[in-house]
Formats: sequence, structure tokens, C-alpha cells
Amino acid sequence: MDSTLPPLTERSSILRWMRQNLFGSWLDTLLTLLGSLIVYWALKGFLTWALTVAEWEVVSANLRLLIIGQYPLAQAWRLWMGLGFLIFLSGNSLGIWARDSKFYAALLLAPALLAALPFGEEPRKWLIALTLTGLIGWGLGRARPEVLKRSVITGWVIALPIFILLTNGLSESEIGFMPVVKTNLWGGLLLTFLLTAVGILFSFPLGVLLALGRRSQLPVVRLASVAYIELVRGVPLITILFMAQLMLPLFLPDNLTLDRVLRAMVGVTLFSAAYLAENVRGGLQAISHGQYEAGYALGLSGAQTMAFIILPQALRLIIPILVGQFIAVFKDTALVAIVGLFDLVGIAKTVLAQPDFLGLQREVYVFVSLIYWVLSYGMSYLSQRLEESLGVGKR
Repeated sequence: MDSTLPPLTERSSILRWMRQNLFGSWLDTLLTLLGSLIVYWALKGFLTWALTVAEWEVVSANLRLLIIGQYPLAQAWRLWMGLGFLIFLSGNSLGIWARDSKFYAALLLAPALLAALPFGEEPRKWLIALTLTGLIGWGLGRARPEVLKRSVITGWVIALPIFILLTNGLSESEIGFMPVVKTNLWGGLLLTFLLTAVGILFSFPLGVLLALGRRSQLPVVRLASVAYIELVRGVPLITILFMAQLMLPLFLPDNLTLDRVLRAMVGVTLFSAAYLAENVRGGLQAISHGQYEAGYALGLSGAQTMAFIILPQALRLIIPILVGQFIAVFKDTALVAIVGLFDLVGIAKTVLAQPDFLGLQREVYVFVSLIYWVLSYGMSYLSQRLEESLGVGKR
């Protein structure tokens, strides 16, 4: 009988981690000290500027413009209602699929933390209401997960159309219920969010179709897909945006016109789809041919094998790449400022043109950069958690 005992498990501690990772050798120690000096020098300079020199009044005075642009204040309740619907769905989703995660539940308190910013008394009330809405949704999701699953999925499917409908309005009359707000008044973070959401939502299925078309056995379909992908990937996004603004109306009937925001959405979608198609194609090539044969052996057709066996595995493999592409779409929407749209960057430029805030570029762009970083890091973190839950990279 083997009487060998398993080795004792080493207790992890901060000092042990530092000794192993930061001071394991003289070279590690030297690099750690050098890096610490660089970080100290950078943080000291930035914090000194941010706390004693920077004039943050430019941000607080123009916070509404940076968030919603020139959207009428009298109709801003529609944006709050749409945001409340999204947060309620988020609470439901966390309660159903992340029941044991205290970190995700804590995210629902973010609107209450934002209430500390100088939004004003009425926005502060809305932010507190959003926090309560998210917590109620989380509680309902935890209480009745099986009952609400299908409804929550349906809610996410219709979430973007509902938000766009609330943002745009229904009545052409200014005195009617929910009057139409023209897209030239959409701006700031609101416009950035809509461009990103529409670009991701529509480029994903188009990119999957292009990836499948590039692997098709039909020469016409394959060549058309290859031509589109290589043509779009061979030009910068700003070219696609200019083409969407100037050339797209030439291909439409005379009685059909598209406003500039919709043209920008089309340009972002078409550009992102070409890159996403190559990402999906890489995932498809990683699937062994035996998976196809297994599907055929079960009596599935080619389309069924692709939909139920191949694509789910391929998309699971490329989750990091897909999220990276989505983050790139979010950041690339800043280029619409060049074609005259007032997204977050475009509004920042108009703020800097105000006579009272000339020369305050650093304050404005630091704030805008912080918004981009927080949202991009949020998507990246959620991607990592999704990879862990699906076991991506593990066998």
C-alpha cells in the first residue's frame, strides 16, 4: 500500500506573491524598483495637475451636452425610460445567470454612485430610480429564474428597437405624445452608444454570412464574399464614412432619403462586418473535419450541421477576438465627428470652441478618454468572465 502523503499546499499571501513575482531575483528587483519610480513620477504629475491646476468647471458646465448632446430637456425622460428598461433587463440577467456573483450585483449600484456627479437635482433622482429598478430586476431574476428566462431573452432582442423608438419619438406634431426628435439633435455619449449598438448588432450576422460565403463551394458566392471583404478591409473607416455620406444616396430611389446618422450607421456596419467575417472564418477553420462528419452521421443536413454543431464551437473559440472587434467599433465611432456628427468627440470639440473655455483641451479630453476607457474595460472584463464560464482555452 502506498503511504506517500500529498504535499502540503502552500498558503498564498501578499508577501509570498511579491517575493515570487516582484523580487525573485536581482533583475526582477531592479525592474520592480525602476517600474515603481516611473509609476510614482507619472501619478504624482497627473494627480498634481488634476487636483490643483485643472479647471473641471468645463466638464460640469457642459455635462449634459457631453452625455445627450442637444437632445431637448423636455423629452429627456424618454432616454431615462429606455435606460431604465435596459438596467431592468440587466438586473434580471444577473439574477438568473450570475446568481452567485456579488460583483455583478454590485454593478447595479453604479447609477447611485454617478448621482454624486454634478448632473443636477432631477437627473440625480432618475439615477437613484435606475438603481432601484436594477435591484428590483435582480431580485425578480433570483426569485423566479426559470419563469423569466424566455421573457428576458425576448426583452434583449427588442431592447435596441425600443430604445431607438423612444429616442426618435412617434408623433410628427410638436404637441403630440412623444414628438419626433430629429437626429441632428442626437449627440454626445447617446449618439456614440447608438452607433456602437447598431454597428455591433447588424455587423455580426452580416459578418457570419460573409465568412460562410467565403467558404462556400459556389464560386459566385465565394468570389463575391472575397471581393467585398478584401475591398472594405483595404480602405480606412473614414473612407467608408465619406462614401456612406456622399455616395449612398446615389444608389437609393429619388423618393427615399437617409439622414446622416443612419448613413453613418450603415458605414460602421459595413466596415465592421468585413473584419468580423475574417475573425469568424478563423474560428471555422479551427474546427476539425470530424465535427462535420459527426453531424452528417446524425442525419443532419449541411445547414443544420453548420448551425447547431460548427458555428457554436467556432464562435466560442473566438470570443476574445469578437469582443476586441466590438471594442474597436466603439472607439472607431469617434471618426463620425469628421463627417459632421456630434458624437462624444464631436461635442467635445464644440465645448472647446466656447469662449469661456478656450485652452482647456486637457480637461475635456481627459474626461472623454476616461469614459472610453471605463466602457472599453467593462466590455473586456465581461468578456473574460464569459470566457471563464464557458471554459474557453481549456479542454
